[in-house]
Amino acid sequence: MAERAKRDWYNLDNAAVLYSAIQRHDYSAVYRFSAVMAQEVDPEALQRAIDRTMPRFPSFCVTIRRGLFWYYFEPLRAPGPYLAEDIQNPCQPIRFDEQEGWLVRFFYYRRRISMEVFHALADGYGALTLLRTLLAVYLRELGHEIPNTGGVLDVDAPPDPEEQEDAYARYATSRVKRGMSEPVAYQNLGTPEPYYTLNVTMGLLPLDRLRETAKRYGASLTEYLAAVLIQSIMARQRRQNYRRERQVALAVPINLRPYFPSRTLRNFILTVRPFIDPELGEYTFPEIVRQVHHIMRLHLTRQEMQAVITRNVALQHLLPLQLLPIGVKNMAMSLSYALVGDRPYSATLTNPGAFSVPEEMEHHIERMEVILGQAYTPRVSCAAISYRNTMEITFAGTVRESEVERDFFRHFVREGIPVKVISNREN
Repeated sequence: MAERAKRDWYNLDNAAVLYSAIQRHDYSAVYRFSAVMAQEVDPEALQRAIDRTMPRFPSFCVTIRRGLFWYYFEPLRAPGPYLAEDIQNPCQPIRFDEQEGWLVRFFYYRRRISMEVFHALADGYGALTLLRTLLAVYLRELGHEIPNTGGVLDVDAPPDPEEQEDAYARYATSRVKRGMSEPVAYQNLGTPEPYYTLNVTMGLLPLDRLRETAKRYGASLTEYLAAVLIQSIMARQRRQNYRRERQVALAVPINLRPYFPSRTLRNFILTVRPFIDPELGEYTFPEIVRQVHHIMRLHLTRQEMQAVITRNVALQHLLPLQLLPIGVKNMAMSLSYALVGDRPYSATLTNPGAFSVPEEMEHHIERMEVILGQAYTPRVSCAAISYRNTMEITFAGTVRESEVERDFFRHFVREGIPVKVISNREN
């Protein structure tokens, strides 16, 4: 009986604890990945693919329950999730008591297949593994031969237990608990739109030209994009004529699996904080790139990241925190996040990298897209994903201003890189 009870629920990982505690009606810890297909979507075939694929991913087939002291995951035996026609405002906040408790959603519109995931379930790596497998099964439903290679999981095989592990707990073994205190950054806030209006601006750029340009600056692609975003936010702060300018800093999530081997499909990320302090003087763009490059390389070490993992997990297991009722705990964590969690950053930039599929699938997919949900404060977030030779970069937020997006994409035009912009904004 004890073994069965253990299988019927499990704890949230360190990141999931935070996302669940601070979720609210005007903050969305939800992200979306979309595949724009070569052909119109067959919704009946796609629903069959969802039904076949989801049992292979038990860590996504859960609902979240509120206990006396903590939220916890419980296997979901309700039917679904059900495919729906797409909606105007994506990434709406998760409401735990709706949609039979499902924390993942599927949508379609013409040639686009979209999946939205509550961040407490998984990071981008886990979600893209699910989406890649789902697309393979969908194409099989249409009669195409797609192998279980290139990151496509076999939906007829039993799940690997390690896919459900809490990798944070596994690697919280450092002798040092690294502190995370950072100065307050420029907040990059804007005028809030009416609830819930998510302004989305996408730019499509040639990946090979981006890589060539980043290499010319001696930076990785993510470092180069981070430098362009920091420069764009610095320009906005400068136009606001503050007497004293604050640091412009980004939260850049990093996939920990290359540093700490794990096959987990749950959360396993940390953030690194590249920044520029305008109070030190003027910066040329090459100088911004160099500083971003060195900061990211300095802090992306196995030893330092393990110390941060250890600190985060230790905080979660503090006895006073353990004994607080969940209502009080949520209030404390929400207040702490509002006062500390978001304030060291001006924006988020996430780049899960290249989306790869088996060769047999490549010509069925035109491009990939990614959107982050509404931030905790009225600001824009930036996300990027590449497929074959197209890099898609999305700005999303519930703010009216679009200065940062405009400056960001204009930078690439000045570099000689063509940009195609798509937006749901009316002007």
